[in-house]
Amino acid sequence: MKILIVSDTHGNEKNLRRVLKTEKPVDRMLHLGDSEATLDHLEQTAGCPVDVVAGNCDYFNDLPLAKCVELAGHRLLLTHGHHQYVSFGTEDLEEFAADNGCDIVLYGHTHVPDIRKTAGGLTVLNPGSLTHPRQEGRKPTYIIMELDTDGRFSLELKTV
Repeated sequence: MKILIVSDTHGNEKNLRRVLKTEKPVDRMLHLGDSEATLDHLEQTAGCPVDVVAGNCDYFNDLPLAKCVELAGHRLLLTHGHHQYVSFGTEDLEEFAADNGCDIVLYGHTHVPDIRKTAGGLTVLNPGSLTHPRQEGRKPTYIIMELDTDGRFSLELKTV
């Protein structure tokens, strides 16, 4: 299964559409907030199932603040991260994931990519931003996760 992980598109879908064209076919898309779009719109744009959570700029929608998704034996926690104060570190985020029995946690908000495994075995992912990157070099980024039916997965941070 090929999963596209994005965040912080802020209503500008130019790079999202470019990524979808480059990476097709994509089996599922995970959007970690500040899409400024509806789930229906994102699914129509992506052409595949989409899981999306609300970010701090997603006004007037009914998107959840966090969502757990089960895929191939993994439990993923999706959140934007602003309620876990990720701008100041990921300790609260990691505790939130553990409290929800998740082995992979995905967040956005900082616009800075993050792919790592904690000492406790939690995989922590932030795809950065496709619209307003803040890391050194300021290149728009996203993550491709390849997940097989046995639960093995690979992660690749990519630039647009």
